[in-house]
Amino acid sequence: MTGAGAGAGSGAGPGPGADAEADADPAPAPGRAAPGERRLHPVTPLRRAWAPIAIAVGWVVHDLDQAQKWAGALTLTHALLGLLVVVPAAASYGFLSWWFTHFAVTGTELRVRTGLLFRRTAHIRLDRLQAVDVTQPLLARVIGVAKLKLDVLGTDAKDELAFLSNKEARELRAELLARAAGIAPESARDVGEAPARQLARVHPRTLAVAILLLAGVWAGLAAAAGVTAAVWALSGSPWPALAAAIPSMGAFWAASAGRYITEYDWTVGESPDGLRLDHGLLDRAHETVPPGRVQTVRIVEPLLWRRRGWVRVELDVAGSKNTVLLPVADRDTAGRVVARVLPGVDIRAVAAALSPAPRRARWCVPLWWRGYGFTAGGPVFAARHGLVSRALSLVPHAKVQSVRLRQGPWTRARGLADVTVDTGANKSVTARLRDAAEARAVIGAQADRSRTGRREALPDRWMTSR
Repeated sequence: MTGAGAGAGSGAGPGPGADAEADADPAPAPGRAAPGERRLHPVTPLRRAWAPIAIAVGWVVHDLDQAQKWAGALTLTHALLGLLVVVPAAASYGFLSWWFTHFAVTGTELRVRTGLLFRRTAHIRLDRLQAVDVTQPLLARVIGVAKLKLDVLGTDAKDELAFLSNKEARELRAELLARAAGIAPESARDVGEAPARQLARVHPRTLAVAILLLAGVWAGLAAAAGVTAAVWALSGSPWPALAAAIPSMGAFWAASAGRYITEYDWTVGESPDGLRLDHGLLDRAHETVPPGRVQTVRIVEPLLWRRRGWVRVELDVAGSKNTVLLPVADRDTAGRVVARVLPGVDIRAVAAALSPAPRRARWCVPLWWRGYGFTAGGPVFAARHGLVSRALSLVPHAKVQSVRLRQGPWTRARGLADVTVDTGANKSVTARLRDAAEARAVIGAQADRSRTGRREALPDRWMTSR
């Protein structure tokens, strides 16, 4: 068990995603599994054996001068003796951390027990699960194993079980979702993974073209080339220029090829437990988005995508770091997927209902005021901003936690105000430069809209019917 839930066999205590406490039941003998407990996949020790090696590498990086002196005095005999010590120590650490780690699923929690000298038990409550995802790094795909990542309410990092066999990971995921949905414990294990119906799939060629049409990618490359050339010209040496180019090229890689690798073969499917997101060229991810926990949906239209009618769909989910629903899609496909997340919402109708900012707003934000729009008459609070890259943010009224009106001296003099709503994902959406009277009316009406929206909202829990 790694991540926020518990230390990886190192005796570290449980993280914020788990309730840590001593076992109330009689403790089994060290290394033995209690009734109902299971172990991780036998390849897990290979992953954990890297910890002693990482410590050694960290020491070398921390004190390079001393490491160079030590390496210079090292003989072949000493090197072989060192390997005879380090390799068995790393193997023993990996094996023992795996041997003394057990997990079990009860009717209310996932319990993970770790540690040889300092025993710790992590209790992850199933009613606090936000999402359960299956991910496969490249080497894990080759071996046939997978990680199980759990989004737990109130945590920043995901709890993680690594590694499990592909079959066991998917069966455990289905069992956790079933128990979280309140299905009887005796039948939860037999439920199996809910079937999914494909809603959308991004073709790899479409994704490649879309990334190449992002102006920010080419602007970043031009900036990297300009900075490198300027440093070279001023220093007269290629080495400072290379040092300046590495971070810039890293950012360019992340925005272009790195993004393509991550979002490759992006597929959105619909199942009773939420929307399924499958993607990745090297590391394959299998994620779930419970629609009832979506707080905000954003429709982003970069400038060079508009002629092709493409958009990017992003979202904010309470307790989750999932931020992308569709990396690129035509408007009809995007509208169909958004309608599954926000029932009753037609993005074309919302866009048509947007009212622009008053003309006097040009004295506050010249030119850019034309990109602002707002409506709250339908099932969502909708605000648009941007001219070069337009973004339309949709917040269901049921997800509005608070609403604020803000006026600076200049906007107050022009009879304008900003209206901001806050959501449960610690995010906010602002309708900028609205008429002050309109803004006050929105503030007064939003409480009623939120109450109505909560009565009609989808349940937050998986597989739950109204």
